[in-house]
Amino acid sequence: MNTPATREVFEARLRRIGAERYHDLHPFHGLLHGGQCSPDQVRAWVINRYYYQSRIPMKDAAFLSRVEDPALRRAWRSRIEDHDGSEGNEGGIARWLRLASAVGLDPDYVASCAGVLPATRFAVDAYVRFVRERSLLEAVASSLTELFAPKIHAERIEGLLRNYAFADDSSLSYFRKRLTEAPKDVAFGLAWVLDHADTADRQDAAANALIFKTDVLWSQLDALHSAYVAPARIPPGAWRPGEGLALARAS
Repeated sequence: MNTPATREVFEARLRRIGAERYHDLHPFHGLLHGGQCSPDQVRAWVINRYYYQSRIPMKDAAFLSRVEDPALRRAWRSRIEDHDGSEGNEGGIARWLRLASAVGLDPDYVASCAGVLPATRFAVDAYVRFVRERSLLEAVASSLTELFAPKIHAERIEGLLRNYAFADDSSLSYFRKRLTEAPKDVAFGLAWVLDHADTADRQDAAANALIFKTDVLWSQLDALHSAYVAPARIPPGAWRPGEGLALARAS
């Protein structure tokens, strides 16, 4: 039987996955943060990323439906409110739709999920299914991409403010809020994974779950880059420039 790694060595293994595979390394983010995306490329990103954002609380609800431990349910359920909102607290989905309005999109169009790239839909649905069907350890481990999220949010805020006229405190409020929400979530999730990945096989399963999640995020940017960065190859049914604009709604 293989001996499990120490807690410190296993955590370093998880963090190395992010350093090597997180989607902040993708060329599309280099274009976006560097101000090299056209208005329509930014809109395509907002539309497709919304599909991911909208499915996160559904993923978390599927996870909670399987959890028998009340303490774990209590710790996890705030994630749904973070995205859906609660009485007197605007959620992440509403903040994302405010970003959609800022870039010139009709938020109702974005919320309809019409025009989402097939590859985005496939990847995100696969993530929801993974959390619904795999072990609780794998489900929690797949959320640990949040270890690396604050860095990309900070870079995004800086890059968008520097390079795009739509960027201000209101339109970027989603990212600013995640700077405080994500560390809270990941502190719990990381400790839970380190506590429960107590065999070599479980450590491997947790690491592979995190790799799967980085693949989900990376594949979404691959789809965007392929469809909207020259030479653009927009697949049938996906959003095309000029569709779903706020001005079109008003006219």
